[in-house]
Amino acid sequence: MFAISLGDDGAELRPLEPWNAGEYLAHIDRSREYIGRFIGLADRATDLASATGFLQAYAEKQATDTGRIYGIWVEGTLVGGVLFRSFDVAQGNCEVGCWLEEPAVGRGLISRAMRVLIDWAVDERGMHRVTWEASSANTASINVAKRLGMEREAVHRESSLHRGVRHDAEIWSVLAPEWVKQREAAQ
Repeated sequence: MFAISLGDDGAELRPLEPWNAGEYLAHIDRSREYIGRFIGLADRATDLASATGFLQAYAEKQATDTGRIYGIWVEGTLVGGVLFRSFDVAQGNCEVGCWLEEPAVGRGLISRAMRVLIDWAVDERGMHRVTWEASSANTASINVAKRLGMEREAVHRESSLHRGVRHDAEIWSVLAPEWVKQREAAQ
């Protein structure tokens, strides 16, 4: 197994696999309401079987090269994660997503982890377009998309039904040439 350091604060990015289901469920249980405010992720893991099933679905996506999921650990504790919700090599398009426990917010963990994912997708896998979808009410998620240099492309009005409430969904993206240019400018 590998772990990629996300900085000097003990944070690291690792694959999140079915054998991590107990730890993943404990993590979701700690922050179910906070994580579930805007995304359905927290509602998909309610017991060990459903947590294992969710992670197994991503293991199958990885095996077919159509998605991947990674956890963010800080000092040995799983506090969030990032993922490729979709990964289409033939088209050169992927969609990224994230989640984080409330106590870990504000430390740049998602931005740092997402840079690792996007660098890999663009540099190693030749992805041309990386998209990010977020509820318009999820200011934190939208701010990460902005920090990553993504541009807002659209607002799909009331397109997302979550816990009985319709949300506007914002679509953000960055293209490979834009990603490379901004990365080079930052060096």
